[in-house]
Formats: sequence, C-alpha cells, structure tokens
Amino acid sequence: MNQEPTQLLASPRQFGIQLSATPRGARLARLLAVAQLHSWELEAVSGPAAQIVAELAANAVTHGRVPGRDFRLGLLADEDRLRIEVTDTRSDRLPVASGGYGLVLVEALSGNWGVRQGPVPRKTVWAELPLPRAAATEGSAMRAATP
Repeated sequence: MNQEPTQLLASPRQFGIQLSATPRGARLARLLAVAQLHSWELEAVSGPAAQIVAELAANAVTHGRVPGRDFRLGLLADEDRLRIEVTDTRSDRLPVASGGYGLVLVEALSGNWGVRQGPVPRKTVWAELPLPRAAATEGSAMRAATP
C-alpha cells in the first residue's frame, strides 16, 4: 500500500484554453492571458507576456491555421518563471526567428523560446519569462495563507 505524502508540495499555477483559429480568437488569447496573470498577481510580467501571447497567437491563426481546428493557449507559472505555450495543428510549418518581426520580438522579450512537435499534427511554440523574485514570493505567500 502506498502512503500519502504528509507534506504539501507547492503546485504551479496553470491555465489552458482552446480558442478558435481566427483573429478574434488571437485577441481573446491575449486578453485572457493578461486577466489570468492579474489573478495570479503577476502584473510585473503581464506587459511582455501580453505581447508574446499576441505574437504567438497571431502566428497560430495566420500560419498554423487548419480550417475547422482550434489553437490552444497554455500558461504555467512556478516560483521562477512563466511559460507561455501556443499549440496549433500545422506541424509541417515550423517558425523561425529570421522569418519575420514577430518571433524576433518574442526572442527579445523572453528568456528562452522554442518549438516542440507532436503529437502529430500539432506543434507547440513556447516562450519563458523569468519572474521577479518578489512577485513569485508574494504569490506563494498568498496561496499558502488561503484556506
């Protein structure tokens, strides 16, 4: 028999939503990301994160669109970083930073970015932003104090 751990582990903050692969869906992705970051009290990174989400969602809608298929926005925040993921259904079209201004902006704003393929026919473009230490610590303290 397995015993339950007696110590609570800090869980990362996660958010994910599937949106229509339209300009309206891309705009909604940016708005929802900003609202989620505010609810996590991560306003310090909401500006750069909004720009990254806008670029990645616009790319998913423009270059990764397959009629009738949506794209997915994912946010994951832990103590040190915010990870933004946008998944579309065109694994045959990989983004490159030299291909346009949008990914150059993502590269400049993020600490790290890349592409993960699969499962077929999907690809996920992700970017990470370092979190200011005070914002990460305050968020943890608030979650620990909440019953």
